[in-house]
Amino acid sequence: MTFVADAIEAGQVGPRVWFYANYHCNLACSYCLTESSPSAPRRQLDHGLMRSITEQAAELGFTEIGVTGGEPFLDPALPQTLADLSSVLPVIVLTNGTLFAGDRLDRLAAMAGRAITMQISLDSADPDINDMARGPDNFTKVVEAIPRLLAAGHRVRIASTGQSPDPVEQERLCALHRSLGIADDDHIVRPIVNRGRGVTIGGAVPAGASELYPELTITVDGAFWSPFAPTVVNDSVDTDLLVTRTVDPLRVPAEHMVTLATGQLAGADVAMNIR
Repeated sequence: MTFVADAIEAGQVGPRVWFYANYHCNLACSYCLTESSPSAPRRQLDHGLMRSITEQAAELGFTEIGVTGGEPFLDPALPQTLADLSSVLPVIVLTNGTLFAGDRLDRLAAMAGRAITMQISLDSADPDINDMARGPDNFTKVVEAIPRLLAAGHRVRIASTGQSPDPVEQERLCALHRSLGIADDDHIVRPIVNRGRGVTIGGAVPAGASELYPELTITVDGAFWSPFAPTVVNDSVDTDLLVTRTVDPLRVPAEHMVTLATGQLAGADVAMNIR
């Protein structure tokens, strides 16, 4: 086993490598980590690099790939790329779920039946509450898209982001996802974190190195500690949780993150031992 594989097996670092496929989005959610919006710069990872890094990740001992954004499916080539990545490692892709109709739904055919899970954001069973954070008609588009995706052979999860919900409201949301065909095991609830646009929201939870589980995350700016790390504030990428600027070969950031996560080579000369 490799140095990295040993750390993954021990639970010291996560088994998944994340890609920020892009930063632009068709929405502008109030708590977005990356200030994504239709006007955000179109900074995208090269798909060939994503494939190469996925192959390297498998060799190092990582067992999964995650893809997020922005809204990754704004790139019409993404479905085929995800299909390619899934031939190496299982993939989970995060999406707002608002683009899957007509030709855009047809483009997903390359993904059907493969080791790919689509994680769709749905924050409330109340359309007004959901759309307040995510944008007009978001609720309707999502609840219409999920049955279409399931019928087309895609695996779907739902992720709900928000402050601690009222138990009654939480049960309403669970009843909704069950009615859409999503089992309880495929529904996750996560808090708003105090990064990106979340810094303006009261009650957002801290998200520094000590709070975030280390999951190697690759972006156009470098390798980061977690998918919650390469946040954007006032159009500038936060680098407090940058691991290395190098992303290829993947061994460089992977081994460096393991070193940080396992407490080796401690020193007071640098913050988080980033050298």
